[in-house]
Parts: sequence; structure tokens; C-alpha cells
Amino acid sequence: MSENVKERLMRVIILLVGLTVAHFGVTLFLLSELGSDPFNVFIQGLFRTGSGVLPILTHGRVHIAISLIIMVILIFVDKTYVKIGTILCMICGGPIIDFFSMVLSPLSISERSMVVRLPILAAGCVILAYGMTIVIKSDAGTGPNDLVAVVISDKLGRRFSIVRIIVDFSFVIIGWALGGTVGIGTIICAFLVGPVAGVFLPVNEKLIGRILRKCQ
Repeated sequence: MSENVKERLMRVIILLVGLTVAHFGVTLFLLSELGSDPFNVFIQGLFRTGSGVLPILTHGRVHIAISLIIMVILIFVDKTYVKIGTILCMICGGPIIDFFSMVLSPLSISERSMVVRLPILAAGCVILAYGMTIVIKSDAGTGPNDLVAVVISDKLGRRFSIVRIIVDFSFVIIGWALGGTVGIGTIICAFLVGPVAGVFLPVNEKLIGRILRKCQ
């Protein structure tokens, strides 16, 4: 196997690890039952809307469908941002959430106090941000929803953490208008994930750089 192929394969593996970590964080977030993360509020809105958009699909499949739409739009903006990892994120993201939700569903804590639920919510946000930055810095592609913030940040030369907050709140507003579930956790996530990701981005860039150098 050539070094170039080894490096590309390692980038994809790193991306899949980050994707799994990020969606474990999303599932923990959902477990707190304090609302859904911004992108999933958007998806919930489409899934639950009274107009009957995509009524026969599971949450995971709706995730794939919406991600595909976003990805197609981004191809017209700048196709260099859409890579093999973007396709993998689109296909795998929703099913990973469905899997973790099934595994962790017996641990429902809806009857617990906020003292228990808020730390789980915060942990989910931090894990989501950490996994998301692994995906971004793998440079094998990015989840379509995260890619929106990446593209805007690059094109406008703005800090990713600030752009991510704006993008998250845009998903929240649209999702809420369509009937998605918005709770205190949704607002916390919209404010927290971007800045935490901003902290993890340089850390994971160095870590992934060291891993990839061993493949050269």
C-alpha cells in the first residue's frame, strides 16, 4: 500500500472515529431530555411537521435526506469542500444516532433532577464538540451540517466558533418554526458547542498531524 493511500485511509478512519464520538455526544445530549441539539431540532421540525414531509422515514433517514440536500447546495458553493468523508458523514450520522439511542434508551433520566440532567447535557455538548473537531481536522470531509459553518467561516474569514453559534441558532429557529422540540438544552448547546469546538480545533489539529506523519 503506497504512503499516499495509507494517509488517505487513515484520514477516513480518523473521521469515522470522530463521527462516532460526536454522535455519542449527541445521544447523551438527547438522554438529558432538555431539548435536542440545533441540527436535530431542524430535522425534528421536518419530521414532525403537519404538512407531512417525509412521514414514512425514521429520524436517521431524515438526517440522511436533509444532509444530502445541504451537501448538494454546498457543491454549488465550492465543491472542493465536499469529499468522501462528507458522504460517509451523511450516510452514517443518522444511523449512529439511532444505534446509540437504542442502546442508551433504558437509561432515561427524565424523572431525575436538573442536578443530574444538566451535567449529562454539558458532557454531551463537550463530547459532540470534541468529536466534531476530529472530523473537521481529519481533512477527509465534514458532516454537512458542520460544513455549513466551515464554509461560511472560511469564505468570510470569521472565527469558526462565532459562525457555528449563528448557524446553530439558524437551525433552531427554522426547526422550531416547523415544530421541532426546543428546550433549555437546545439553547445551551447552541451557545456552547461552537466555543468549545474552537478550543479543541488546534488541539486535534496537532494530534491528527502527529498520527498522519507516522503514515508518511
